[in-house]
Amino acid sequence: MEDVLTKPIPAVAAVRENKKKETVKKVIIICSKGTLEDVYAALIMANGALADGRDAKMFFTFFGLDAISKKKADHLHTATVGNSAFMPAMPTMMGGLPGFEAFASHMMQKQMDKLDMPHVTEFIQMIDAAGGEIFACKLAADMFKLKKEDLLDEVKDIITVGEMYALADGEGAHFIFI
Repeated sequence: MEDVLTKPIPAVAAVRENKKKETVKKVIIICSKGTLEDVYAALIMANGALADGRDAKMFFTFFGLDAISKKKADHLHTATVGNSAFMPAMPTMMGGLPGFEAFASHMMQKQMDKLDMPHVTEFIQMIDAAGGEIFACKLAADMFKLKKEDLLDEVKDIITVGEMYALADGEGAHFIFI
């Protein structure tokens, strides 16, 4: 007699079979945050998609623009206040102490260096070289008074949200919001 927990469920089996037929061909990753951990999440997702043979486009908006700004790209910080996953045994107010964010960011970068993770600008160069496309949000760029020359050379263009949605045309795309 089959165990209830191991017995295949017909509906689930059908969904899995359809998933095998329908694979994601394109991802559009929207990065709206400028913290080290959020930017790296977006970069890793784009890099993974490209490595897996998928089309990857990145759209940086609001504080995510820091990741593609020539002045700030390699100087991002980790969030210490309001981030319950960061050192969970430590009270949140500790994260607000002067110098603590810089210390935490340094420690995070040191750990990433041990893992041989590329720095933000190098990661963006890798994504560009692999065929990924990188865009900046026009509204956010206007708000922060950023021009194309303020952004990394790999940034293809500054585009509107409507133009970002147009990137999804064709095969259809999956949007990932970070």
